[in-house]
Amino acid sequence: MRLSVTLLLAAGLALPGLAQAHEYVLEDLVLVHPFATPAPPGVPHAAAYVDIRVEGETPAVLIGARTPASESVGLYETRREEGKPERRRLERIEVPAGITQFMRPEGGYHLMLEGLVAPLGLGERFPMTLEFAERGEVEVEVWVQSAERGSRAADGHHHDL
Repeated sequence: MRLSVTLLLAAGLALPGLAQAHEYVLEDLVLVHPFATPAPPGVPHAAAYVDIRVEGETPAVLIGARTPASESVGLYETRREEGKPERRRLERIEVPAGITQFMRPEGGYHLMLEGLVAPLGLGERFPMTLEFAERGEVEVEVWVQSAERGSRAADGHHHDL
């Protein structure tokens, strides 16, 4: 009986960790909960998201990214034009000082993993290097999650601040 209670307690304590956000710091930047949505076999691309918060006085400029999970990573913005989503490639994503630039599957900025080297399955993780003008590079771990779960984890992290 005691072993069963201990195992249940351990399992219960582990479950909240599955939805927790993770973050990385580069100087005055905080990168919150990098995640990507799954890509089944035969799909050559996937989207990745990371919230970027500037806590200092100087704006941040994301100028590139790379990962061994894909041949290239593009910076994109999706906006609604005449009721239809329109996606355009960007040279940079600027993040003004003192704010958080949110990236979510519903629209706005995202990172497109182009030429996936393998499918992305739920629960997998992979490294990605983000490059910032004037600040350099930071390596993050990207979690593969459903759009809903990844967004919820990132949102929950911001509420804890």
